[in-house]
Parts: sequence; structure tokens; C-alpha cells
Amino acid sequence: MSQIITFSADKNFANDLDNLIEKSGYQNRSRFIRDASLFFSEIQQRGELNNMKDEVILEGHLIIHYQHHNSVESKLMEIRHSNDIEISTTNHSCLRHSHTCVDIIQAIGSALNFRAVIEQLQNTPNVNKISFISAPLREEGCC
Repeated sequence: MSQIITFSADKNFANDLDNLIEKSGYQNRSRFIRDASLFFSEIQQRGELNNMKDEVILEGHLIIHYQHHNSVESKLMEIRHSNDIEISTTNHSCLRHSHTCVDIIQAIGSALNFRAVIEQLQNTPNVNKISFISAPLREEGCC
């Protein structure tokens, strides 16, 4: 069941908010404000990966963009078979337009271990970009 939550804002903020919502691709204020609130709350509670305490356990996705090369494939294989992070799934795609390959690794592990894996990949030739997207904080849900 939905519940209406309101807040007041001056005209400039409201206009800026509408522009921000539109530029972000949202079609209504409610969904944008919900997602923005959850994102802000998570950052306030856990912080960014680089600032989290080493022992914080996270679940999320590593997204690695790279050019095929033995050193990258060896490093990815090494990570998949290590005990640094517990990997649930992996996916590989070839992005034909950007001439890039991308691996998505869903995993759980400590902030320290995720940072270590990212550092290993950052220092691997032919890796173009690495992103980490943590799963939202929830105390209950579907799974």
C-alpha cells in the first residue's frame, strides 16, 4: 500500500528538481525521490567503498571493461578461483559498437577484499574501466 509523504521547497528548488528528474530519465518525482533517498541513506550509512571499514560485508557487482588479452583473462580467472570474494555469477559480453568486452561479476565479500580485487584489475594492462555497484541495504525482502 502506498503512503503519501510530502515536503515543502522553494520555487527554485522545485524547478531544479524537475530538471534533474527529467535529465536523470525518471518519469515521476516519487520514484526519483525514493531512489535518491535510498542512495543518499546508503552512502550516509556505509560510505563509498574506498572509505568503508575493512570488515564491512558487501554484496554487489563488479563491472570490468577490457580488451581481450591473456593478462586480463588470466587475472579474471585468478579472481574467479580465489577465496577473496565469493562469486555467485559471472557474465561476459562483447560490446561491438565500442569494441570492448565486459565481464559482470556478482559477488559477496568484505570491503577490504573488494578493494583488493579492484586494485589487482586496475593494475592489469588492457583493463579500461572497473565499476563496483553495491546492492542496496535491506533488512527484509524477496530472497
